[in-house]
Amino acid sequence: MKNVLVIYYSQSGQLKEIADQISQPFIKDENVRVDYYQIQMQNEFPFPWDKDSFFGAFPDSFQQVPHQILLPSESILNTNYDLILFHYQVWYLTPSIPINSFLKSDYAKKILQNKSVVTISGSRNMWALAQDKMKILLHDNNAKLVGNIALVDRNINLISVVTVVDWMFSGIKKKAYGIFPLPGVSEAEIKESSKFGTIIYNHFLNENYTGLQTELVANGAVEFRHFLISMDKKANKMFKIWAKIISSNPNKKKILTKLFNYYLFVAIWVLSPIVHLIETILYPVLYFKIRKQKKYYQGI
Repeated sequence: MKNVLVIYYSQSGQLKEIADQISQPFIKDENVRVDYYQIQMQNEFPFPWDKDSFFGAFPDSFQQVPHQILLPSESILNTNYDLILFHYQVWYLTPSIPINSFLKSDYAKKILQNKSVVTISGSRNMWALAQDKMKILLHDNNAKLVGNIALVDRNINLISVVTVVDWMFSGIKKKAYGIFPLPGVSEAEIKESSKFGTIIYNHFLNENYTGLQTELVANGAVEFRHFLISMDKKANKMFKIWAKIISSNPNKKKILTKLFNYYLFVAIWVLSPIVHLIETILYPVLYFKIRKQKKYYQGI
């Protein structure tokens, strides 16, 4: 009997749907035991979000400050897993607070030590630098990253801002204002994600993950948009400054958080289109750099 652990944290349920699809081939095998571990916080974050909670989570999220999580079950802590399917959300260009909190806990060290891990993220669109941070956290727990899947909202950047924000603050996955497309990873793509599970399962049976990532990418597991990588890097630099200012001035957190809200509005609606235009114009000049980036971010 082989053991597989599915780790996830999901507020809306989208990531759990993805986890269910990807784990299907393993569940169908009677010789494989599949356990699910939903990370739970001692003080849960609200869903739908309210503005104070959403923007208030920014400094700890970006600075990767761990919060208290609930103890995983004894069964999970004491099982030796052959493979871990690790599903995570991206908050403020960083693995979410629940994910950071787990990965910085002693529980993670016990569960992940010397284990093969496939990471699966579900995000709006900017996931690349969050995955770099995820790699560091896995390395710190002596886990071996063998594959990565990055599922995103494939609508254009500004449209996905409107639709995902509406979803986060209403708690309902719907067409915002009756005219925009549905937010998040598409239902079709969620259903089709079982194909990634089949690819992983075949490598799992052979106990050999060589070539896994190449096969996943060939089947559309990792979308790469070079303009978003540029935005991700620039935003990380600015978020670092804002997070430091807010966390260093707790008595002024409310007003500083409001200013950060205004900054985000300008960054998204004014700066990001400018960056997109510049990146498009410079594409021929940056072609080889972009190819190198693509190879890196579609790899592990």
